[in-house]
Amino acid sequence: MSGLRIRPSGDRALLVDLDTLDAVVDLHAVVDATRHPAIVDVVPAARTVLVVIDPTVAPVSNVRTWLETVAAAPAVRRPATAPVTIDVTYDGADLGATSELLGVSVAQLVERHTAADWSVAFSGFVPGFAYLVSDDWPFEVPRLDAPRTRVPAGAVGLAGEFGGVYPRESPGGWRLIGQTHAVLWATDAQPPALLAPGARVRFRRAT
Repeated sequence: MSGLRIRPSGDRALLVDLDTLDAVVDLHAVVDATRHPAIVDVVPAARTVLVVIDPTVAPVSNVRTWLETVAAAPAVRRPATAPVTIDVTYDGADLGATSELLGVSVAQLVERHTAADWSVAFSGFVPGFAYLVSDDWPFEVPRLDAPRTRVPAGAVGLAGEFGGVYPRESPGGWRLIGQTHAVLWATDAQPPALLAPGARVRFRRAT
């Protein structure tokens, strides 16, 4: 895996810097599938993977060497799992403007959004917010020039190469194309997040 840089993050973690999001997804998949016994948690982000370690099981240096070895191995395909289906009412405040910006009709934008096979690359921003990517999604969507101070929970948005759903009311600069009643984060659920890194997602037009 090219562009691999491993740095200590405190005395119980390693931060792996990578050049692309695809490399992050590949490394997260292989580390998760062949997990070293000393690894406590694996946290992917846009260009990094944080590997949290229990040093009482194995020294951090051992895990670093193991990471270098697995990163050089062929990419691991995650086992096929059923996608999480999210029903969406496509009536977002930016739907028309976004379709115009992308040079497609509203119907075509909705069709591409629902036809795409999305997956969770990483989570962040607020608890339960999943950054979704898809090889079927051809668009790069610019963020709003001025972020909104209030985006409602369940708002379905687009920004850059990503899709996403706001788990709770918050500020945000993504372009909103719809709304869902799906619960993305529930503190009393196990796990609390509906969408974890690696999960597949399909959007379905609500009827």
